[in-house]
Amino acid sequence: MVWKNVLRIFIAGMLVLSGNVIADAVNFKDQTITVALTQEPPSLNTIRMTDLVSFFIIGHTNEGLLRYDRHGRLAPGVAESWETTPTGILFKLRPDARWSDGSPINADDFVFAWQRVNDPLEAAPFAAIMYPIKNAEQIQKGELPPSALGIKAIDNRTLQIDFEFPCGYCPGLMPHATFFPIKRSFYEEAGKQYGADAHRLLANGPFQLTHWTHSANLRLRKNPNYWDRNNITLQEINIGYITEDNRTRLNLFVDNRIALVRLGAETVKDASALGLRLRTFQSGGLSYLRFNMIDSSITRYKKLRQAIQSVFDPETFVNRVIAIPGYQPAYSFFPSWLRGVQGKFADEYPVPPNKVDIEHGRRLIRELQQDLGVNTIPEVTLLSVASPTGAKVAEFFQGLLHQTLGLRVKVDQQTLKQYLDKSRKGQFDIAVSSWYPDFDDIMTYADLQASWNHNNRGNYVNPEYDRHVRVLQGASETRQRMDAAAVLQDILLQDVPVLPVAETGSAYIQHPDLKGVVRRVIGQDPDYTYARVVN
Repeated sequence: MVWKNVLRIFIAGMLVLSGNVIADAVNFKDQTITVALTQEPPSLNTIRMTDLVSFFIIGHTNEGLLRYDRHGRLAPGVAESWETTPTGILFKLRPDARWSDGSPINADDFVFAWQRVNDPLEAAPFAAIMYPIKNAEQIQKGELPPSALGIKAIDNRTLQIDFEFPCGYCPGLMPHATFFPIKRSFYEEAGKQYGADAHRLLANGPFQLTHWTHSANLRLRKNPNYWDRNNITLQEINIGYITEDNRTRLNLFVDNRIALVRLGAETVKDASALGLRLRTFQSGGLSYLRFNMIDSSITRYKKLRQAIQSVFDPETFVNRVIAIPGYQPAYSFFPSWLRGVQGKFADEYPVPPNKVDIEHGRRLIRELQQDLGVNTIPEVTLLSVASPTGAKVAEFFQGLLHQTLGLRVKVDQQTLKQYLDKSRKGQFDIAVSSWYPDFDDIMTYADLQASWNHNNRGNYVNPEYDRHVRVLQGASETRQRMDAAAVLQDILLQDVPVLPVAETGSAYIQHPDLKGVVRRVIGQDPDYTYARVVN
């Protein structure tokens, strides 16, 4: 096998040069694997989490009422069964569901966690995802106490959920981390440090976080108290490295130190040259520019946003800038994989490809200058994550907007944690953003621009948009829901609070002895829950 020949030659050379034994990416005898992260998890508090790195960790250590199986289908989690009616869901918790400290998971653990999410004092970023639960919106607005939430522990093993409106997609929300349980006594003891260190996180999933050296490494060990432990083969997932550099991670893979590596544009070529087997996966996310609508931001003016829209070509961006297999141009805020009435939403409600019109963009800029009585548009701040890909994307837009529209663009690159903080505080004009689906329904993208959503960090407010989101939320007939989504799509194309740039994909290489890794659009990705090392 080419891969193993290249690997043996490389490792032999490294051993001669260094005289050190290189750690294995996979270990069959011990059933352990080593992987790398691109960023430090900002927080493992499920009430506060918003980023993919944290969701990756928490998706392996904790579990909700329902989960996703190996085929991406809804499956029992902490709940062994459930019954859905137009007014709510009744969950029966499995008797062998345990926390990693050995204590049973009770229905009250869900009541406590969900009430915290909806408490306006928490300002939970994903609180709006609970709007279908009775009284959630009023609680988040401070009009009712958290105790009024439509969730009730009938007994230790029976949980009743009441809907605010009929919600056919609500069972699909349950695997999301915002709906995970939290043990009240553990949370109250940890206080603001809950989820900040290994000893301040209580697991109830297939693995538990046993070690966390910040900015360096983490270790997940098989949870001996997990209800499905007999079907978990891996004993340890060692996150041995945290590095944003794509080439460093590829070298770690070739050096047999990590078992799976995602590739950037430059490392795709390197991996191909080494004869390694490339795999591709359409990850279901959307990359986009988020424009700030606050009064102090120049991007609050629609003509500027429309001018930027008119000079941008998604196809050029994907092919020449991203250049990673699996990515594809985005013309709508609703990715092409989303379901519509009978087929794909994108096929049933198509959006024509964006036609680049530089002269139209320049005309809009001149009109805006006249409207404002200025000769030059103020400098635009572009916020992005400090990574090789983030730097490349920021430089592209900086050059594009200067060359085509004469705009002065200041790039503000930050670590992921600082990026999230600045994004929440609205300290940007344009933010290079991405969103990955939380559940299998078009609502996972549609309500991002609703005025009440904490993740609407551009502060976009449009009553007509909000009205059609309500239809999408509450309607039970699929055609009515998708017609509402089509109106939302049109509003976003005209108002341009966001500018879709690419549907995300992933090119990666996986160790040949590592089997059972699940790549999925919904849920933690990659998912090593049922992975194993073969001999």
